[in-house]
Amino acid sequence: MSEKKNIARAAGVLGFATIISRILGMVRDMVVSRLFGAGLYTDAFFAAFQIPNMLRRFFAEGALTSAFVPTFSEWYTQRGEKEARELANVCFTLLTMVMAAVTLLGILFSPQIVTLMFPGFKAYPEKLSLTIFLNRLMFPYIFFVSLVALCMGILNTVRHFFTPAISTVFLNLAMIFCAVFLHSRFQVPITALAAGVLVGGLLQLLLQLPVLYRKGFPLRPRFDFRHPAVRRIALLMGPSVFGVGVYYLNITVGNILASLLPQGSVSYLYYGQRLFEFPQGIFTVSVAQAVLPSMSRQAAAGEMGELKESLAFGLRLTLFITIPATVGLMVCATPIFSLLFMGGEFDFVKAVRSAEALFYYAMGLSLVALVRVLVPAFYALKDTRTPVITAFVAFILNLLFSLMLMGPLLHGGLALASSLSALGNMAMLLYLLRRKIGPFGGRGICVSGMKAALASLPMALLVFWAMGLADWSLAGHKAVKGATLLGGIGAGVVVYFLSAHLLRCEEAREAVKLLRRKVLKK
Repeated sequence: MSEKKNIARAAGVLGFATIISRILGMVRDMVVSRLFGAGLYTDAFFAAFQIPNMLRRFFAEGALTSAFVPTFSEWYTQRGEKEARELANVCFTLLTMVMAAVTLLGILFSPQIVTLMFPGFKAYPEKLSLTIFLNRLMFPYIFFVSLVALCMGILNTVRHFFTPAISTVFLNLAMIFCAVFLHSRFQVPITALAAGVLVGGLLQLLLQLPVLYRKGFPLRPRFDFRHPAVRRIALLMGPSVFGVGVYYLNITVGNILASLLPQGSVSYLYYGQRLFEFPQGIFTVSVAQAVLPSMSRQAAAGEMGELKESLAFGLRLTLFITIPATVGLMVCATPIFSLLFMGGEFDFVKAVRSAEALFYYAMGLSLVALVRVLVPAFYALKDTRTPVITAFVAFILNLLFSLMLMGPLLHGGLALASSLSALGNMAMLLYLLRRKIGPFGGRGICVSGMKAALASLPMALLVFWAMGLADWSLAGHKAVKGATLLGGIGAGVVVYFLSAHLLRCEEAREAVKLLRRKVLKK
């Protein structure tokens, strides 16, 4: 099987598993919005959860994965399963010790961390004290999920993608269960949601271990910290923290500045970001996770032509999905919040304000997606310096745009600043990667992007017209709203694929072929 087909198949498996998780994540956010609304308590929870979640994205899913997977792939390919197993055990032991220390320090210094990251909360003593309490309660989540990320890297390298992707389902289930059935048992009801985060993190880790055992990687303590690959991973991780995590760092900066805006702004950004990450989590992360092991193996074998082909295919596939998703999110922002979130403590005003954040975040969907695929290409080539430089410039751009736009656009300006900084980061990465490895199908990538954009135009017109058939400001009417939204989206998808077919989009044909093969096999 060609590497292109391997990537497509792996992305499909990851996408299927992730879509289940994302749907449950949507249900989780609907439960949270109905039970707790958008105000003091949700601001405190989202701010408190932001801190361990930021560390997860920087260190676990970002730096650790980007540094560990290329090194482990090289060890596994060139030295065999036995030595790869020893490396996995050393890394697991060392990571357990390091993250236990990080967790303890995070709990001890929660007051200082929260005050530094959310200075606007000082004006609300009750919100500040609740945020500190919730942050201390949830900080062990980073311990569990860091070990999950290591397990995910091992399993992805041996081409097992489903279990790591499906594991987040258990986080969402734990949070939903605790929020619904335990919120009345706590003096501050939202504490139940924090307890669900801890339970979910533990379940995610426990799910990985038996699969690792079956794949020949039973994790055991091994204290050989002088292992030559450990130093290499550590050296790669340092720069990777900033290189991979710039988008999430920008989100964090946005939340810090949002704490200075009217109450509820942190929650509006959170709800907007969650819906923005829905298509990104289903497909973009799936492509990035699928293409990294392939590029790492190709780089280790010196197969630069094949690496370029894998990269170009991943970028074209990403544009084919994210461009119509961008259009759909922008057109349907308010209808989505009206249907899914309105009710209980969440009224139409809050739906509109959350939709503003989603609208501006959506502008950067394709840009963020391209960055998520481009950065691993540098790490596959053992280049950690370039993504750090571009990430630092993007971070400065985000900060400047945020300060410029938060006045006139409030929380919407913070979301727009994130999209603009992603544009700068993506452009720099493309230019520098081409200088590093030479042309990698740039003309074909641009043509694919233009075709996807053209195919999205009739889709956008149809969906915009369909959204005008319902009054989204009214509470209730879920059947009418649901039929209108789902009908409009479904018709839009059909029109997009028909338009893509007429424009002879290669990615559309590949998707149809893959679906046909799966159906015939069944």
